Amino acid sequence: MSRQKASGKKGLPSKKDLEAMSNFRYQLRKFLRYSEEVTQAAGITPLQYQMLLHVRGMPGKSWATVGELAERLQAAPNGTAALVSRCEAAGLVVRKPGEADRRQVEVHLTQKGEQCLLLLASRHLREIQAFGWLADSV
Repeated sequence: MSRQKASGKKGLPSKKDLEAMSNFRYQLRKFLRYSEEVTQAAGITPLQYQMLLHVRGMPGKSWATVGELAERLQAAPNGTAALVSRCEAAGLVVRKPGEADRRQVEVHLTQKGEQCLLLLASRHLREIQAFGWLADSV
């Protein structure tokens, strides 16, 4: 069967495509709502949780720069710097000068930030696994 026939006329999505896309958005929204509820119950915002996750989840290291966080969050660097400042004020992260380049600022989790992240990440992981999205993990 050609891609055009599977997708409908002239490359437009078929009914099956639309149903799959609708279900994907529905499942994604359910997960995001769950995330909003558990992070707020823990006393942080969903964006703060995402930032903590990206700091600790950077490939090959356990810290991140503001620029890396801005990319991961798909946010403006100045907004990300403000988010880092709010997390720093809450005792979740600290800024440290870079070891290789002292002009670069590294964002590291504090013990409080690490504990908060691990608690929330374990809850998120169970929810993700319930959706069947990470069948190969853990």
